[in-house]
Order: sequence, then C-alpha cells, then structure tokens
Amino acid sequence: MSRKKISTTVYITPEQNDRLHLLHTRTQVPVAVYIREGIDLVLKRYEHALPGQMTLIDAPKRGPKKKDDALPTDESVKPG
Repeated sequence: MSRKKISTTVYITPEQNDRLHLLHTRTQVPVAVYIREGIDLVLKRYEHALPGQMTLIDAPKRGPKKKDDALPTDESVKPG
C-alpha cells in the first residue's frame, strides 16, 4: 500500500540533476525515490537534533559526531 505523499519543490544543481537522471536511466528507479531516500539519510544523520521520546534514565547528551555533522547555521546556508 502506497503512503500519501505531499508535493514540494527542491532546487538542485545541474550536476546533481544529471547524475540523478543517469542513475535513473541505469536502474529504472524514479528520481523521486532517490530524493526521498536522501532525505531519510539526512534525518537519520541528524536524529540527535530532533525531539523524541525521553528515557526514564539520564542519558548523556549527544552532540555532533564530528564537525561535518553540525547542523547548518543561517550563515552557512546560502541560496544558490
């Protein structure tokens, strides 16, 4: 059974577009599937920054695993 999906707009670079379409051509998997999988990977990577179920014991607070895992700031996110 297919889950309901919402429509959104994302802007990707021409290189990302070319590579996604090449991947689609070789695998016959829709580009939208790869984009959703990418979103799932990002959500998993930054899971520590999302609200979740609190535990009954005090767990140590987790920060970013490494510098690259830090959440982007307004200054680092540039349109383009």
